[in-house]
Amino acid sequence: MTKVYLSAQLPDVATQTLEKAGLDVSSYDGDGLISHDELLKHVSDADFLITPLSTKVDQEIIDAAPKLKLIANFGAGFNNIDTAYAKQKGIPVTNTPAVSTNAVAEVTIGLMLALSHRMVEGDHKMRNEGFPGWAPLYFLGHEIAGKTLGIFGLGNIGSDVARKANALGMNVQYYKPNRLSDPEERSMKVTYKPLADLIKTSDYITINAPQTPDTVHKFDAQAFKAMKKTASIINVGRGPIIDEAALLDALKSGEIASAALDVYEKEPNVDDGFKSLKNVILTPHVGNATVEARDAMANIVADNVVLVNSGKDAKFVVNK
Repeated sequence: MTKVYLSAQLPDVATQTLEKAGLDVSSYDGDGLISHDELLKHVSDADFLITPLSTKVDQEIIDAAPKLKLIANFGAGFNNIDTAYAKQKGIPVTNTPAVSTNAVAEVTIGLMLALSHRMVEGDHKMRNEGFPGWAPLYFLGHEIAGKTLGIFGLGNIGSDVARKANALGMNVQYYKPNRLSDPEERSMKVTYKPLADLIKTSDYITINAPQTPDTVHKFDAQAFKAMKKTASIINVGRGPIIDEAALLDALKSGEIASAALDVYEKEPNVDDGFKSLKNVILTPHVGNATVEARDAMANIVADNVVLVNSGKDAKFVVNK
């Protein structure tokens, strides 16, 4: 019988689709993330592997699975998988793009609003010391309307962030390697800026780009020095795009005003230095953590397994 191994528990819709197709489904049900050794044991007789982006699938894992026909990654990113080696072995790797666009864009905007209005800081104050009462100059934040948002990466998510920010009255500029056409920019109400200019002129910078060799540590000490002292940075892309040691120094020294991180350079570990800062919001990689997005992602990975098992091509192959 064809075996499918899920290296994490997924929404029920995935298992239901797979079992309806007559496939033998088993999944990791331990606490926390699956270990490398545990994954090695379970892939040895698997025909299909469905895995979250938090699980590393390297050459050793791929070699341990001689029957493997597909690696379906549960997530838009896929830097956790050795896609080149999988290609050498004739194994397609798929991801789940687009379906989490709205969720991640909402979190991006939500973090920006939370920083601006000091919502998390205010919550902590109320739970601990309380407040003396309303006063004209007490606990002031900033409105985002009329401010300039710089978006690093204008793919599906960055484009949705731009639409939502425009609706909130922000001036939106962006940087991406391939500039949009003039009609596209006018339609989206965005302005292209070279990265150096975007860094210098933005009140808020959101990172909505994938991790590539070129984007790792794109935001380093030099970038933070160039930012406005009143500026904030929000990372919902990939942790290594920010040099976190440099960011920590910039926040402590007042080179920039604040930061919100949903992804981390050494995820799931978070530098303890961030935890003591009032001008930082830390969230546990919840960008697409909605029932709606995760169900849609589950449908994609399950459907791709069914397609390949029936002799058809999978959708969203990233290593053609």
